[in-house]
Amino acid sequence: MPEVSGRHRAVVVAMVAAALVVSILPSVAASAGAPPGIDRFLYALGQVESGGNYYALNPTSGAYGKYQIMPTNWPGWALRYIGSSTAPQTPANQEKVARGKVTDLWIWLDTWPNVAHWWLTGSGERNQALWSSYSKTYVARIMAIYNATSDAQAGAAATPIAVGVASVGTRRIPETNAGIIYSKGWASAAHESYAGGSVMYSERDRATANYPFYARSVAWVGPVGATRGKARIWIDGVAVGVVDLQRSSFKARVTLFTKAWSRAGSHVLGIEVLGSGRPVAIDEFVITR
Repeated sequence: MPEVSGRHRAVVVAMVAAALVVSILPSVAASAGAPPGIDRFLYALGQVESGGNYYALNPTSGAYGKYQIMPTNWPGWALRYIGSSTAPQTPANQEKVARGKVTDLWIWLDTWPNVAHWWLTGSGERNQALWSSYSKTYVARIMAIYNATSDAQAGAAATPIAVGVASVGTRRIPETNAGIIYSKGWASAAHESYAGGSVMYSERDRATANYPFYARSVAWVGPVGATRGKARIWIDGVAVGVVDLQRSSFKARVTLFTKAWSRAGSHVLGIEVLGSGRPVAIDEFVITR
């Protein structure tokens, strides 16, 4: 598998820092009631962190699950919010721990943007002018989903977790999802026909994008055209073929690669740009559980 690096290295560093400051988070009494909008915030946080995938694993940092909780944080948080430091990271336990943690953070930090900033950086800084541009973008993505989601929608999305099972069905993972690990050399490009209006693309030889997921099938959707390049596909660290995106005419959304298994499991899809100087782009991944 090509080396994983790039824009998420900064996130890894930030999350490690977050683990170090857990011990100095003020002790907060349990809230008499749930913070307003907590279901919408948890839904938005889960979408940005993992696309709502309870089995997502960041192979670099070890962050796991829907909310990408660092392995150094889980024992302490599980003890506080479940009562056992060795509680398994089941979907139901992830929900309990995340709900307890963001409730404490909201009581301390007052607003959901401040909570989102802490989740990324571990910092209680409330002056947004002092946040990094990456932090501001991360928070803006969470709040955009928060504002576009109703309480009913957020509650329905978490309903399967009440019975302790992962949700089943098809999920579309946008190219901006935080679970996708990009190397250097990727940038965003806009077109009205792309899902969400944009793609991530690279023309750099050996630029990589790696997407860890839990599912029984995965598909890569992206544009093709006369100027497009080629990419090598990796599944779980093994090269499985080369995809040629060159076509006689431009099409914004084409299924470029699919892979299915007999049952759901943890896998990693890797895309490696082959050096032609021609763009290779990712619009979204589609997974089926």
